[in-house]
Amino acid sequence: MTDSTHSASDEAAQNAALQKAVIVGLQPGQPPHVLAEAVRYAKLLGAPLVVVHVDVTRFVTYEDPDGYVHSAPIDLNLEAGVAEFEDVQREVSSALGKEDIVWTARQLVGDPALAIKQLANKLDAELIVIGTRKRGLGESIREFFTGSVAARLAHRQHRPVLVIPQGEQVPDEQKDIWTE
Repeated sequence: MTDSTHSASDEAAQNAALQKAVIVGLQPGQPPHVLAEAVRYAKLLGAPLVVVHVDVTRFVTYEDPDGYVHSAPIDLNLEAGVAEFEDVQREVSSALGKEDIVWTARQLVGDPALAIKQLANKLDAELIVIGTRKRGLGESIREFFTGSVAARLAHRQHRPVLVIPQGEQVPDEQKDIWTE
């Protein structure tokens, strides 16, 4: 099951049905074991699963009193964020096709840590699951300036955050994690 939250009343009704959910933040092409772990914990907790993709090319302009978020693009290329969300929805639909779990997909906008935190507050989420970033110079520079989403979530809210490694293990004898 997926949703495309269009109106404030729809979102409020869906939020009520998704209380105590497990939230998993996904990007296109993320390793499948990130979603698999989120599904495992949602089943263990008897909770719905909310798959979120954060469009960092948009920012929140204002929020209605009932929680509906209005946004505007940073870049005029709106298709990039839409295409990424569609990719995430396709990947999740394919992976969860035979799973017996209630799930939905949402696209959030703005800063990933703040957007996920806000949704977790609205849903009184049980757990937040996110994957680590890929290793590489570009990712390490981005993390230097923006900070780790996992670390920012862990320090800015009270819910447990489960961080799933990418799967590329760094040998113990390798001193520098980002060699590229």
